[in-house]
Amino acid sequence: MKNKQSPEQAPLPKQQTNTSPSASPPPPGSNAPKTPPRPPPAPTVSLRPATDKKGNRSKPVKMFRRFRNVFRSFPIIAPVCRFPVALPGTRTHNEGHIQGGTRLTGTLFGHKKSRVNFAIQEAPSSLPILLLELTITTGKLLQDMGSGLVRIALECEKKPNEKTKVVDEPIWTLFFNGRKSGYAVKREPTDDDLAVMQLLHVVSMGAAVLPSDDGNGTEHPDGELTYMRAYFERVIGSKDSETYYMMSPDGHNGPELTIFFVRI
Repeated sequence: MKNKQSPEQAPLPKQQTNTSPSASPPPPGSNAPKTPPRPPPAPTVSLRPATDKKGNRSKPVKMFRRFRNVFRSFPIIAPVCRFPVALPGTRTHNEGHIQGGTRLTGTLFGHKKSRVNFAIQEAPSSLPILLLELTITTGKLLQDMGSGLVRIALECEKKPNEKTKVVDEPIWTLFFNGRKSGYAVKREPTDDDLAVMQLLHVVSMGAAVLPSDDGNGTEHPDGELTYMRAYFERVIGSKDSETYYMMSPDGHNGPELTIFFVRI
């Protein structure tokens, strides 16, 4: 007669192990997908904010984009005439300052065949308080500045009960040495603009060619990225006029470049 096993003596069932594919590690040498490398971090911008820049000074973003889209459709102008004109109110002190003016840092920069940009800063290490884009090529403007005095007048229409500062207008008609030469637009600095300002944050004055961003030696289709930086004297004539005089380093030759903002 066979002996029956009691429930206590019956063998225990084997525990099932988790054999799902997700739990098992990939076998060595398998072609498992690799995580793509992270892109290099963007360069750090250490420019300090301007002390007199208010958050509500700029126009609404939609208006700015509308004006900029129209501005981009204008052709690049290469002015050819030059008129020697006396500059009123440019009396200077012995140090080269203009009476009643405020000293700021101004930078002209851009690729030689593309539109020139004009940035005004309180100091080389601060963020721009004014950034303009002009329908004049960088190479042409720097060439004419090397040949003699350059005057740029930016005019816009005066409106009744105008409360906007003249330099906060979004778009102006541009006159280059007395000749109508396109337009100028105010815009916010882009990442590329801030990268240029960051490279020049220790430069007070000078002119040179900046290195290429890609670093692979490929020539930019619009030519080299050049800049010219100098001190500017800002003179506020009224709520409808403001002038920026570029001063020569010795302070005795008078301004090489003058930019007028006028509402008429």
